[in-house]
Amino acid sequence: MAASEVVWLSPASRLPSLANAPPRFRGKPKPSSASVLSRPAALPVLLRRVTVRRRLGATEQQGQVQEDEVVDSNVLPYCSIDKKQKKTLGEMEQEFLQALQSFYYDQKAIMSNEEFDNLKEELMWEGSSVVMLSPDEQRLLEASMAYAAGNPIMSDAEFDELKLRLKKDGSDIVTEGPRCSLRSRKVYSDLSVDYLKMFLLNVPATVVALGLFFFIDELTGFEINVFQLPEPFGFIFTWFAALPLILFLAQSLTKAIVQDFLILKGPCPNCGTENLSFFGTILSVSSGGTTNNVKCANCSSELVYDSKSRLITPAEASN
Repeated sequence: MAASEVVWLSPASRLPSLANAPPRFRGKPKPSSASVLSRPAALPVLLRRVTVRRRLGATEQQGQVQEDEVVDSNVLPYCSIDKKQKKTLGEMEQEFLQALQSFYYDQKAIMSNEEFDNLKEELMWEGSSVVMLSPDEQRLLEASMAYAAGNPIMSDAEFDELKLRLKKDGSDIVTEGPRCSLRSRKVYSDLSVDYLKMFLLNVPATVVALGLFFFIDELTGFEINVFQLPEPFGFIFTWFAALPLILFLAQSLTKAIVQDFLILKGPCPNCGTENLSFFGTILSVSSGGTTNNVKCANCSSELVYDSKSRLITPAEASN
């Protein structure tokens, strides 16, 4: 120890005093009152940081759960549980038709009976009209798909005959809008039956039949019911017995005035406006056979309505 260094001994403990000791041997300074008072102000900041970290961690965990969770509606034989979600309605319908075509025409099954039943049930739940099609409608769709794939399963004449038969049966899948034929190079559109207008043709005869019924009832003193039943059974029985007679009389009057009538409607090939045409005979006056010339109400184009082929063509193109 050097002569210049002086070691002070504490009177109480006779231990060396650390007043002149090097800094590393000194104890930590006691916190001042100012620092003690400033600590409570720093607590909210620390709590806020911890809260933000916890929220970020919870958000990351929730996002990870949402990415990994499985939706119940996708857990089906023809659904996917990945990010692509379930198959679309069009894809399932196409797979259904391909299964039918492969089974009936290629004589081989591309899926089991259980898979086919599950697919059919799924399409029914989705409200698809493909599973409710008639055999002719399914055959038409299969023929269209086969032709588009380059493997026709029927000739053009058979396809046109099948399509015309479906048109006359009132099928909606064969009704299309204005289009152009590559074979005939003509613009045309399809005709469909207007059942509402045909129903309204029976209204005048029904009114006449009802008037005749009330007239006879008044002549008999409102005792047209020969079976005297207590009310309300007498009223109900009278109308149950009279309604079939009234409907039969109304149809007979309508057929006596309007014979073999048919009302067809379809869009104009030029502007798309819907027009009507009447086919039939009114009081022995024919409407003109199987074709009618109709003038479009919107663009004034001359159109030819053909009830036999159920097509609308422009007048100049039909010549």
